This record gives sequence, C-alpha cells and structure tokens, in this order.
Amino acid sequence: MNPPKIRNMEEFAAISGISRPTLSKYFNNPDSVRKTTRQRIEAALEQHDYRPNVYAMNQNRQTTRNVGVIVPNLADPFFNEIGRAVEVACLEAGYSPILLSSHGKPELEAENLVSLRSLKPAGVLLAPFGRASDRKTIEKVSKEVPTVLFDANISETGAAFVGTDNFQSVGLIVEYLCRSGEPPCLFEMEIPSNPNALTRRQAYLQSMEHHGFAAHILQAKGMGWDFEEIGQSEGGALIRDGAFPTNTILCSNDRLAIGMLSAAYKLGRKVGHGATCDIRIAGHDDHPFSRFTCPSLTTIAQDYAAIAERAATALFRIIDTGKSPSEREETLFEGKLVLRDSA
Repeated sequence: MNPPKIRNMEEFAAISGISRPTLSKYFNNPDSVRKTTRQRIEAALEQHDYRPNVYAMNQNRQTTRNVGVIVPNLADPFFNEIGRAVEVACLEAGYSPILLSSHGKPELEAENLVSLRSLKPAGVLLAPFGRASDRKTIEKVSKEVPTVLFDANISETGAAFVGTDNFQSVGLIVEYLCRSGEPPCLFEMEIPSNPNALTRRQAYLQSMEHHGFAAHILQAKGMGWDFEEIGQSEGGALIRDGAFPTNTILCSNDRLAIGMLSAAYKLGRKVGHGATCDIRIAGHDDHPFSRFTCPSLTTIAQDYAAIAERAATALFRIIDTGKSPSEREETLFEGKLVLRDSA
C-alpha cells in the first residue's frame, strides 16, 4: 500500500520530525543550516519523495532568486540566441531565469511584465520593442523591481541599458562598402519595429556625409515582424524596378537582407563581388542564419555574450546593493565587421 502523499510543508515537518522554521531556512538556503541538519532534511526528502511548492514559497517572500527575461520574439533566432546567453548568465550567478516571449506583440510585453511582478522576481532583464512598448508599464515596473534593458534602448524609462554601439557598427560597414565598391543605399522599414533601426538610419546618414557621398534611403511600407517576407516582396520590387541608385544595398537588419537575397535570386540578379556580379547586399546583426545564405551575408556581428554578461552583471549589482545607480548607466559594445560573399 502506497504511503499518503505529503501535500505541504506542515505535513512534511510533522512526518520528518524537523521543525517548520528549520525547513523554511533550508529551502531558502541549504547552507544556512548545520551540515548534520541538512543531511537529515535531505534524507527525509528522499525517503518521503517530497518536493516543496516553490511558487507558494516564493509568494511568502519579499523577493525570490528568480530573474525574469523578456524578449520580443523567441521564434526569431536572433532573440533566441541572445535570450539563451542571458539565461546562461543568470544560471551561472545562481539565479533561476524565467524566459518569456512577447511573440511579436507589444501588448503581450506589458502583460509579461505585470505577470512577472506578481511573482516577486529579484530583477528583470528586458529586450523591449521600443517604439511600440508600453513605456508607462516599463517605467512603473522598473521603479518597483530592479530592471536592466538590453538590445533596444528606451532612455525615458530610467532603467539601465546594455547594447551595441550602432553609430560605430554602421559606420564600420558603410566605410567598408564605400571603400570596396559603389556607396550603399539603405533599405529599412518605413515604421521600424525596433529603436535600433532609427539609430542605424542616423548613423548611415552621418557616415555617408562623412565619406562625401549622397545618402539614399528606400523603405518598405508598413510594420511587422515578417522581415524576410518584407525583404523579399518589397525589396524585390525595388530591385526589379531599378529603384536603387547604386548597386550596393545595406539592409537595416540581416532578416531584411536574407529576404533581399531571395528576391535577387528569383530575379536572376547575381549577388556578390566583381564585374560579373549585379548587386551587393549587406546587413547588420550577424543573424545565426546569415553564414548559411547563398551567397553568405556580409554583416556586422554583435557581441551577444558580452551584452548578456554585462546586462546580467549590472542587474545583479543593483539587486545586491539594493539601490539603482545615481545616474542611468548605458553600456555600448562595438560591432565587428564580418566579410562574406554577398558584398
């Protein structure tokens, strides 16, 4: 006959002979009890096959060892990769990450933040949508819970930010494209989904002026998360109609560029270097798929690992000290030019 299932910590305390306060102390931090007591508790846990309700325990604490990590869309391999790096940084620091996706919906980002707040997390790491984000919700949560933004910056919220120096990175690839062939036109979304796109536009304009070339910006209408489809359909139409004044296209992100490469193939335009090629295409981000396109995509690599580690470190410092820095911290990492066959 199977023994009755233990439903809560009170029943476990009664059957194990270990006091409820001692058990709470152990579950909060096993090293906080004496070695002999810890061994008794662990033996009882094994014997009675009991595991506490961590959610219920957390509800009784002021804060937990949980860290919320919210990204715009885990279906996007870029955010999957950077989300994974942030998750690993949390685990290595002894925190339990709760990784949430907003599935490309800004309203879900706000819902995720509110839901996380009810779980009493130690802190939140947020890669916001930016322009479409509910800034009041982000600002409210960041005042109540230590919060660090990464990837996309919203300076008005007051939360610390860690990301890529887009002026440096775009300047780097514009300089290369101007030096190695015809100066680049910029292809972007008319309504950017991410504030990085606006910064990259400004960086492109600044860099083109610096090199003494006229800037040409062509835009895909509308907004959304289907960048490859937009790059293929609208970017392809621009290529077909001869809308680009030069034979070099710098896309605001790699996903647009991947769609452009597909469009060029369908139109019979050869992408790459040299006199036999019709067009050069480059991107930004070093998307996980960019090395596997045909031809492989010239781009800017962001330092995922460094961004993740610094964002997590900044958050843990705020958590440990119990207060935010007197001035808003912004940490920017330089991008790295990755030369491949497309440009």
